[in-house]
Amino acid sequence: MPDQDTSQSPLRDILVESLPALRRGLRVSVVTETFPPEINGVSITLARLVEGLRSKGHDLEIIRPAQAVDQSSPAGAPGPARDELLTRGVPIPRYPGLRMGMPAKRRLIRHWSLQRPDVVHVATEGPLGWSALQAAIHLRLPVTSDFRTNFHTYTGHYGIGWLQRPITAYLRKFHNRAHFTTVPTEALRLELDALNFQRLVVLPRGVDTNAFSPAFRSQALRASWGVSDDDLVVAVVGRLAPEKNLQLLVEAWQSLRQVHSRTRLLLVGDGPQRAELQAACPGAIFAGARRGEDLAAHCASADLFAFPSLSETFGNVVLEALASGLPCVCFDHAAAGLLLRDGQAGILVDAHRPKTFATALRDLALDPDRRRAMAHAARELALREGWDGIVGRFETLLERARGDGTPAGLGNLAEDGLVVPLARP
Repeated sequence: MPDQDTSQSPLRDILVESLPALRRGLRVSVVTETFPPEINGVSITLARLVEGLRSKGHDLEIIRPAQAVDQSSPAGAPGPARDELLTRGVPIPRYPGLRMGMPAKRRLIRHWSLQRPDVVHVATEGPLGWSALQAAIHLRLPVTSDFRTNFHTYTGHYGIGWLQRPITAYLRKFHNRAHFTTVPTEALRLELDALNFQRLVVLPRGVDTNAFSPAFRSQALRASWGVSDDDLVVAVVGRLAPEKNLQLLVEAWQSLRQVHSRTRLLLVGDGPQRAELQAACPGAIFAGARRGEDLAAHCASADLFAFPSLSETFGNVVLEALASGLPCVCFDHAAAGLLLRDGQAGILVDAHRPKTFATALRDLALDPDRRRAMAHAARELALREGWDGIVGRFETLLERARGDGTPAGLGNLAEDGLVVPLARP
């Protein structure tokens, strides 16, 4: 068959070299001491990032300690998912619902030698996280990390302040071996910068405004609490523990009741301080740990959110309260310090003047018109804080870590505005 004349064909200018290469998804091993169904800010936000990356076609495996639910599964029940590797864990003292992973360096070296990931992302700094960091370095795998919990500041709440410096030194050594470390706010980046932490990336948190919404408000739930439409419910959500500064909230609530007797305090969560708080607040509603739509209903069925914690790296519950349409009273710290800056959705309290927390709570409780305006502004603010952009930013960081190969290769991230370099030799 003679050759055809293609000189007039519209295909003549197409060159194979001009076709884009197919983009291969990332293979990421996420190492964490905590993951759903455990309920805490670390597990919930990490799960959202994992879910978001999987929806973009990336392959993620979770390496975590076996939880009680894994160990209590009946014979014949499904085991862990194929994308999970379970390790040994032990209960954390005073937090029996959480487990700390034990060292597993040799196991991880064997596992990653057979199934080599593109990037290892270590979300927590416990023994499992440290061994994962060492295993990744041994195999020359890019490794990244999160700074999610202010463990070094917790020491003062538990009478072991003398441990603050060695804990800070450990955390610095841990994170400075990573290609980068994500932090949720610029304020925390500056704090860690001053402590000589390196390669810090600000990666904020988001909120699912479908999962948290004023639409979940339930009159039936309020009736079960023994409150009516005219009663004011002040809510706080989180672990009932000393580092959450809940005693200050109790004092503020007791002061508020002197001028607004139909006020109830709602505490959603559990923890080692529960019995102490129940003794101090016999009229409060202790709802225990909640999840899913049940948690959303508890948030939306309150009238005001009060959060006295100064130990958060971010404070996801503040975003969830805003999405639920709750005006917030918080210290000028972490997420609240960013989100409530203009005073439209809540009141910021000076962290150096803790006694004014009660004043701010009382002023807002006694001003229903202002609360209604703030409730609307809270929801509108939360609608701008979705997860899509955050997942995309994290994806870009992981892809760059895969491509650069060494921490020094992250220099281009600073040029892209993704990493804030430290001006130190």
